[in-house]
Amino acid sequence: MGSSSVVELLPKDYGYVVLVAVLYSFLNFFMAFQVGKARKKYKVFYPTMYASESDNKDAKVFNCVQRGHQNSLELMPLFFVFLLLGGLRHPCISTGLGLLYTVSRYFYFKGYSTGDPQKRISIGKYGFLALMGLIVCTISFGVSLLLRG
Repeated sequence: MGSSSVVELLPKDYGYVVLVAVLYSFLNFFMAFQVGKARKKYKVFYPTMYASESDNKDAKVFNCVQRGHQNSLELMPLFFVFLLLGGLRHPCISTGLGLLYTVSRYFYFKGYSTGDPQKRISIGKYGFLALMGLIVCTISFGVSLLLRG
């Protein structure tokens, strides 16, 4: 089976799912750039992952920026798997949930980057609802595979 045949088997709207994955990748680049800027600003140099509060008066703010990005990296594989698999059965729903997740992760990061970890959850909490929705879409896809004749 050639690659054009595989593409033809994908749902017509699956391209939107792929574009959401690319959008989230750009968000990840943005967050990484912000961590790099914070490293320079707060003088936390590689390979140090987190600043020590006993050595750096700005450690908490830097650590919040770093943690906001790190948490997004930790969840990225799950997001991509559920987005791409759930999108095979429910491309439009998965696209909407993926956009909600991406936007909420932006606000999660921006809130965390203030140095007040509580500010990450005002809008950022909706990302977990989006992730749960993507899990449901992926379960639906898996069940549909098992039930087909």
